[in-house]
Amino acid sequence: MKVLLEKNYNGVKIKVIHGDITDECTEAIVNAANSSLQHGGGVAGAIVKKGGTIIQEESNRIGYVPTGKAVYTSAGNLKAKYVIHTVGPIWGEGNEEEKLRSAIRSALEVAERLKLKSIALPAVSTGVFGYPKELGVKVIADEVQKYIDSHPETTIREIHFTNIDKLTSELFYNEFK
Repeated sequence: MKVLLEKNYNGVKIKVIHGDITDECTEAIVNAANSSLQHGGGVAGAIVKKGGTIIQEESNRIGYVPTGKAVYTSAGNLKAKYVIHTVGPIWGEGNEEEKLRSAIRSALEVAERLKLKSIALPAVSTGVFGYPKELGVKVIADEVQKYIDSHPETTIREIHFTNIDKLTSELFYNEFK
């Protein structure tokens, strides 16, 4: 885990981290999930592989989650306490920006309802869902800042943008430097 940037944004510590989100010590990590919550590949697959089958079992009990919404499960064997599963859009399905904004906002709202102080976010939808990385990172960074601005009493005190690939980490770095 390499911290590329750490700064304060309106009382919330923002960190850009190049590393494996499954190794995060935040209270929750966000999973870029599909609507059926079947965690086979990408971030989702890595989370279940390291966290254990309990995450998939709890996801199966939840079932379907619409695009733009988020739910949570326990984090199994991960260092985090919860996994917040948010469903971003597939590039080309239409209205992608608003759906991505909604997915990020919904993940933050779940963290808020759980009264969490720290959360780690990947670049939702920019992997197998095909959302262009640079555009997706801009939307995610902007939506997080809007959330912080509109929720001055938020319990969330620290947000990590944690990504395994260097390019995505650098894009987040450029958004927050």
